[in-house]
Amino acid sequence: MTGPAPRIRRRAGRGLSRKTSMYVVLVGLALVMAYPLLWMLGSSFKPDNEIFTESGVIPKSFTWDHWIQGWQGVGIPFGRFFLNSFIVSGLTALGSVIACSLAAFAFARLEFRLKKVWFACMLATIMLSSQVTIVPRYILFDKLGWVNTYLPLIVPAFLATDSFFIFLMVQFMRAIPRELDEAARLDGCGPMRIYWYVMLPLVRPALATTAVFAFIWSYGDFFNQLIYISDPNKFTVALGLRMFLDSSGQQQWGNMLAMSTASLLPVFILFLLFQRHLIAGFATTGLK
Repeated sequence: MTGPAPRIRRRAGRGLSRKTSMYVVLVGLALVMAYPLLWMLGSSFKPDNEIFTESGVIPKSFTWDHWIQGWQGVGIPFGRFFLNSFIVSGLTALGSVIACSLAAFAFARLEFRLKKVWFACMLATIMLSSQVTIVPRYILFDKLGWVNTYLPLIVPAFLATDSFFIFLMVQFMRAIPRELDEAARLDGCGPMRIYWYVMLPLVRPALATTAVFAFIWSYGDFFNQLIYISDPNKFTVALGLRMFLDSSGQQQWGNMLAMSTASLLPVFILFLLFQRHLIAGFATTGLK
């Protein structure tokens, strides 16, 4: 007579087998997706004659020359490009957090005429590609004398021009009970004090998400920086990497791969530091 114990063991064995197969598939897919990054890292330590002749990740001949020469740059130290990128991306992230949180607070908590209409117009701009408005924006910034400066890259962030971040924070603020606003008003708080003392502490995951993504998008932006910046001393990392392919008609692939690997480190560190807030921000956004 067959008891329940063997059936339970068989079911447990089948469940363990399915989980093992799933993990093997996931690890295999992760390795496939990570291979280009691993190849870039390994190729940065290969001599020039091995970069495109050896497809393996581990170099046969190890060298630090590409890292040393890449950091020295093409007439301009590459560290300057990192500094420029940190200035632009840091101010862009700061402006996005301040301006978008204020706009989101207005849409989520305040009452004003045509509120739904303006909110719909704001959402409609999400579908508008930035390349569509590049010509009028360039003409405007040229009239203002801002071309070849960082102002066209930084100032729009302080004007809440990114609708995605506004929508993200609006959805997050709508999940906060309105009883907190009413309690703050009874204590004599106005809208700005409610925003500062009630909303901002409660929406820290959304603020962290906005700051991290604004930094990453600005840090990796090539198109806008190429349009507005022409002085090599003001180049960012994205433009500095391109110099390795244009200098004297030579293709310095090893140096470019080394500095490309170095350029990923700030983004990777930033993600590790704010990983918990990013997950919390996406997990709770949209709940009401």
